[in-house]
Amino acid sequence: GVRIPDQPGLRGHSDGDAIAHAVTDALLGAAALGDIGRYFPPSEARWKDADSMELLARAVELIGESNFRICNLDVTVITEQPKIAPNAQEMIARLSEVLGTAPDAISVKGKTNEGMGWIGSGEGMAVHAVALLEREGGDDARRVS
Repeated sequence: GVRIPDQPGLRGHSDGDAIAHAVTDALLGAAALGDIGRYFPPSEARWKDADSMELLARAVELIGESNFRICNLDVTVITEQPKIAPNAQEMIARLSEVLGTAPDAISVKGKTNEGMGWIGSGEGMAVHAVALLEREGGDDARRVS
């Protein structure tokens, strides 16, 4: 979704956008539709180098087809580098665009691992996303973390 200058990025089967993948999983999970691997398996060559924001957009379509709408989204990126705060508003704007959700219903924040473990040594990052969905025409809300 958002390129951060002077950062190496992540390797992955698709484009390695860890935030988009975590949000995709949170949305699909909250709607009880499975996970990202069910719809975009890495065993299929057509998903190699895929744009993760396009995969996220497809997940939004899938939850819509199941009569869910996004109430809010909370994303936590656990990494030593890059710092997330300077880029959070741009990330929120991009997610808002793809999700069709107001920016004030989306939170993106960074946390460090205080130098501990593989995240703390800079070998990678982790992303947690929590989505609250509401079934259209009802008051059935579902949450996943």
